[in-house]
Amino acid sequence: MANTTKPLTNTEVRQAKPREKEYNLADGNGLYLRVKPSGTKLWIFNYSRPFTKKRANLGLGGFPDLPLAGARVKAQKFNALLAKDIDPKEHRIEQARKDDKAHTNTFEHVATKWLKLKESKVSQSYYKKISSRLNLHVFPNLGKLPLHKVNAVDTIEVLEPLAKQGKLETINNICGWINEIMVYAVNTGLIYANPLSGISKAFSTPKAVNLPTLKPEQLPELMATVNEASIKLVTRCLIEWQLHTMVRPAEAAGARWDEIDANKAFWEIPAERMKKSRAHTIPLSPQALNLLDILKPLSGHREFLFPADRNPRKPANSQTANMALKRMGFGGRLVSHGLRALASTTLNEQGFDPDVIETALAHVDQNAIRAAYNRAEYLERRRVMMCWWSDHIEQAAVGNLSLSANAQHLRVIG
Repeated sequence: MANTTKPLTNTEVRQAKPREKEYNLADGNGLYLRVKPSGTKLWIFNYSRPFTKKRANLGLGGFPDLPLAGARVKAQKFNALLAKDIDPKEHRIEQARKDDKAHTNTFEHVATKWLKLKESKVSQSYYKKISSRLNLHVFPNLGKLPLHKVNAVDTIEVLEPLAKQGKLETINNICGWINEIMVYAVNTGLIYANPLSGISKAFSTPKAVNLPTLKPEQLPELMATVNEASIKLVTRCLIEWQLHTMVRPAEAAGARWDEIDANKAFWEIPAERMKKSRAHTIPLSPQALNLLDILKPLSGHREFLFPADRNPRKPANSQTANMALKRMGFGGRLVSHGLRALASTTLNEQGFDPDVIETALAHVDQNAIRAAYNRAEYLERRRVMMCWWSDHIEQAAVGNLSLSANAQHLRVIG
């Protein structure tokens, strides 16, 4: 039988008076105005629950905060749900749960989860770089924002101060990390799409800048300067160790004694300490082994080859060698990372296989090399090259007493 209830008017709703007992005024389609003895007026949606067919009431809000037209819109939405056998009350509870979860999942909360995963895939120094940049430049403005409210316009605005400072490389890195966080959120079902996928296009592309390094013919100058400098023995060992092994500053500064196999003359850096998260094996030349002999009385009883001054239980700072070079007068001419470029240029000029050089620098996936050579031949080719490089360094230091060449005469501060 058709619903013959006469719809309410705004005047009837407004002028409805309280009685001794509460009563309802029907508007039709399950919508009622409940008038309480106190004079309070509430909108009620009365319906038959799907499947059980039990009657239930659902509060919509109070009048006049919710006017008649607004109450009818809500009732219409609930009737649409009932047509699909969806209980409006259960739907409201589920929606509230989702809303609560959405507001709990702030950008910083989700980023923290992503960081925990990222930590196992990158070197510790790179992880600290990511964490510090996000904490400094992103979390203060976006951290407390629910993930579903993060948008491109606000995020670009947050990064604008860095653009004005010309820190385009920092912006480029942050944009990459932010996108990884948002992709993580999509993959874990927290949001449906990544609204920040194109934010990097709002900024200029950073220009590639080659790190300062020396020309191959300037190696003797470097060795002479290192020999004459008033630096600590551990620091000088660190500089020469990095030069002979061709590793990155952080990889050298964080070297551990348990990574060294002096008998087989290998240094095995685990994946978690490498920039590209791949374990890196380095054949050690006789000169590199000499450096280990010098270091043993100084740090052989500790975890790290190059312990920090203030806390020997921690490794030296990755910038230790860099700062020492700067004090020696190489500021603007050479940074510690540039020692790798010096080695690469020299070895390429001498005609060594470029793939072997790149692998020694941990630039090439070792599996690509192993496809051409078996493991023994591959490591032997690298060992030959590393020994040549160490001999070349020693020759460049003739008259300057390279530590690795002669441990008997030291002209440094211990």
